[in-house]
Formats: sequence, structure tokens, C-alpha cells
Amino acid sequence: MKFVLASLLVLALVLGQSLQTTMAGSSFCDSKCAVRCSKAGVQDRCLKYCGICCEACHCVPSGTYGHKDECPCYRDMKNSKGKPKCP
Repeated sequence: MKFVLASLLVLALVLGQSLQTTMAGSSFCDSKCAVRCSKAGVQDRCLKYCGICCEACHCVPSGTYGHKDECPCYRDMKNSKGKPKCP
């Protein structure tokens, strides 16, 4: 019984830490993508794809357009049609 309780406690601690790390990463991406997409014509789409690219690459180029050389992973991601995925 003590083993099961200890195992559940350890599992809860690991999951809690994992969730906290994920949320911290998301707030980084959210703030960077908000700046990146601030002048976009279709903001919801821009924020969606910027968030996907940020989570994968852990960076977002500065400014609202261009500067993709600052983040090669972000620059090189392509969609299924071979066009740039990241705004």
C-alpha cells in the first residue's frame, strides 16, 4: 500500500513539473508570436502557425516581418505544398 501511494506521489510530481515547463514554453511563444503577428491581416492564422513553429524551433524572428535568418529552423519549415510554414 505504501509503495502504491509513493508511486502516485512521484507520478504527480513529475506530471506537475512537466505541465509547468510546457506552460512556461507556451507563454514565451505566445508573447513572441503576438509581436510577430501584430500587423498580420489574418491574425488568428498567423498566431496558430507562429505558435506551431515556435514550439518546434524554440525561437521566433524579431519584428513583424522578415529577419528569418535569425532562426534557421523557423525559416526552413515548409508546409505540405513546399511553401514556408512560418509567418
